[in-house]
Amino acid sequence: MKAVLFDMDGILIDTEKYLTVYKQKAMREAGYRLDLETAYKFRSCASVFAREQMKGIFGEDFPYDELRRRRQELMSDHIARFGIEKKPYVEETIKKLKRRGYQTAVVTATAEDRAVRYLEMVGFKELFDEIISASMVKLGKPRPDVYLYACEKIGRKPEECMAVEDSPNGVNAAYQAGCHVTMVPDLTPADEEVKKMADHVVPDLRGLLEYLK
Repeated sequence: MKAVLFDMDGILIDTEKYLTVYKQKAMREAGYRLDLETAYKFRSCASVFAREQMKGIFGEDFPYDELRRRRQELMSDHIARFGIEKKPYVEETIKKLKRRGYQTAVVTATAEDRAVRYLEMVGFKELFDEIISASMVKLGKPRPDVYLYACEKIGRKPEECMAVEDSPNGVNAAYQAGCHVTMVPDLTPADEEVKKMADHVVPDLRGLLEYLK
């Protein structure tokens, strides 16, 4: 193992819960009800796939792009008011990995400009060799494109990389790319399908360090 690739929302910063809350709020404002179980299915899911799936649930007239923009507005307002919470053990984990000689990168479904801004806000940006966004590839998670691109950028083969993910869509993307996968569940536990794809499941990032020993 030569590199560790980290998802951002739900792994490095505690934003996944707010992405879900404000997605639900945006939809309520427009007269739609999105239950939590369904909302969780769209974590780290690229717009091209989420749009099609949500239209399948709510009908062809479902204003996906409009509601996505509204969710982004609500999320931006929240961050402006309250800032961004860090997930536990991030800094100590990354620093130990760097001391052990691992390359580190962020591989996120969030747009590049927002990802960089969020990481700068919490002081994490300089911890990573690369910040890779799904906006840099044609298809985002759960397709493997963003992980394959990340491996190319850092000059490593997928089998030399450990991906750290919190959602089934992210785990699926990394697994399809040929990376090893550690899941650190955030909003939902690992189900049987996820466990088939992940090398192991740990409660927090300290478990990653123990595994890589």
